[in-house]
Amino acid sequence: MRLVWALGSWLVLACLSLADDVSPARLLVAKRLLNNMLVEGKDLLVQYGLYNVGGQAGLDVRLIDLGFPPDDFEHVVGEHSVRFTAWMWPSTLKAAFSGGNVTYNVVVRPRSYGYYNFTAAQVTYLPTEESTQIQVGYSSHPGQYGILSSKDYERRYSPHVMDWGAFALMCIPTLAIPYLLFYKSASKYQALMKHSKRQ
Repeated sequence: MRLVWALGSWLVLACLSLADDVSPARLLVAKRLLNNMLVEGKDLLVQYGLYNVGGQAGLDVRLIDLGFPPDDFEHVVGEHSVRFTAWMWPSTLKAAFSGGNVTYNVVVRPRSYGYYNFTAAQVTYLPTEESTQIQVGYSSHPGQYGILSSKDYERRYSPHVMDWGAFALMCIPTLAIPYLLFYKSASKYQALMKHSKRQ
């Protein structure tokens, strides 16, 4: 009887685990700004992470981010409208396997400084192979960040070589004049000492 009960329990658990595997694809998308400081005219690295937490593969996955208009940002590397055809699976599938993930990076350069609201990216996909209705989702929302002007950044974080060079030049007279006066009087005193020892 115990054997039948254990076998029945195992069969129920196996059916439940198989039932979980047939759930449709669910893609989670994270959008992150990887720079510590956002500076006008300097590269800004944006990372998109796509995670499939569903039981089936997501098909025809497209990521679209309209949050970087050409008037405000210069596109350096990467595209803001991407169709994923092959991450880690055969290129014949346009899918995101269940339990799979992918990261995608884009590099942009801010054209101006000030506060900027970074909005969410949009992802579209088919949740099952039989599905004809496109599933639409959105990434995490990074929020509002301040972009420093290049002048402020240079003023705060440059090594200030010119400033230190000017400071050193201004310090030379205040150190050199007393040293020269000391050296002149010391050499006169030593000359008098040598002259007095000879006599």
